Amino acid sequence: MITPMNKYRIKARIRKGKIDIKKNVQNFFGWIKGAELIELKECDTSKDPVRPELDNEFRTSYGRKIFGVKYNNEIHAVMCFAFTDKIPKTVKELDLLSKDAFLQSANRDQKNGKIAIAYTVWSTKKGGGKLIVKEVFNVIKKSNHLNRLVTLSPLTDMARNFHLRNGAVEVQVNEDTQNFEYKI
Repeated sequence: MITPMNKYRIKARIRKGKIDIKKNVQNFFGWIKGAELIELKECDTSKDPVRPELDNEFRTSYGRKIFGVKYNNEIHAVMCFAFTDKIPKTVKELDLLSKDAFLQSANRDQKNGKIAIAYTVWSTKKGGGKLIVKEVFNVIKKSNHLNRLVTLSPLTDMARNFHLRNGAVEVQVNEDTQNFEYKI
């Protein structure tokens, strides 16, 4: 039989457990509130699970950019972009289209391509991938010349689920890649 005192102890233990769970969840995702989006000059390409074969020169030449989410002087998420006027189906096509858009930008007041192509994203902390997509989306939304945010993603269920879960729409499925678009 449960005595009133035991009943009280059980309820107290449950309350403490709920408080501990809330505290752990806040600590787990608390880093997101203090994180900031920054442009990087380089990144550790060996940590890139999507396209580790692309070096920093590729990632920063012809107007391409690397963005990172920084928290406590550490980078916890990275997203790399190229700017084009068409949607690429391969990394080689991405290279050619971004070079073309960059060279044409000399005639357009340095406005480099109308489509931002995210070709790799990764994070080292839970919630980092979603956060960097959201932050970069806001930057692109505020830009004057970019009117689309499209991905060049590997042909995997993980990439597909990530983008669909974060609000993207599938544009096309290619031989080795797939493209998703985030509506601006």
